[in-house]
Amino acid sequence: MFRMKVANPIGREMLARIQRSEDGWVFSPTDFIDLGRRYAVDKALSRMAAAGSIRRVARGLYDVPKQHPIVGTTTPHIDEVAKAVAGKGGTRLQPTGAYAANLLGLSDQVPAKVVFLTDGRSKRIQLGKVNIALRQTSPRIMATAGTVSGTVIQALRYLGKAHVTDDTVKRLDRRLSADDRKQLLKDLAYAPAWIADIMRRLGVKA
Repeated sequence: MFRMKVANPIGREMLARIQRSEDGWVFSPTDFIDLGRRYAVDKALSRMAAAGSIRRVARGLYDVPKQHPIVGTTTPHIDEVAKAVAGKGGTRLQPTGAYAANLLGLSDQVPAKVVFLTDGRSKRIQLGKVNIALRQTSPRIMATAGTVSGTVIQALRYLGKAHVTDDTVKRLDRRLSADDRKQLLKDLAYAPAWIADIMRRLGVKA
């Protein structure tokens, strides 16, 4: 973890919180608002960014830059950025579309626009060349948010019934754990009929 001398108490507390965080944490001023006034928090983050101890990854979002021996400085994970954009308060997120297919190994492409369904507010943010959108949706769709079922449902919905082949199902099958299969069987009622049939096939090995 980085080292940095911080003169004021708020800055020191912020630094300690960042140092205690898990690798990959993407944070915003609201993550420190309990420590002091917003102006003081913003100023401390600005100083840390100017010193190179943290990195400004998008408007109002920061992380601790990590170095990879081959690719150099790594970019923050899209999921971590989305969680930071969503903010606190128990807001749930569900990857959808091409990004959901990519997470399951059904597509090699990381889309230029990544959409997360949410039960919070709709928001957008630009992360380099990637546009991340949070799109508010119904409680029924969010019932499987954060589970393998939710990602499978959204990925297959994106691919479309006509483009889901036996090879697609085999690729999914290789990625599922026993617990994943049990989860799919629990969530059959939340999927369209044709997707529920596939989930049932995948779940029978649980």
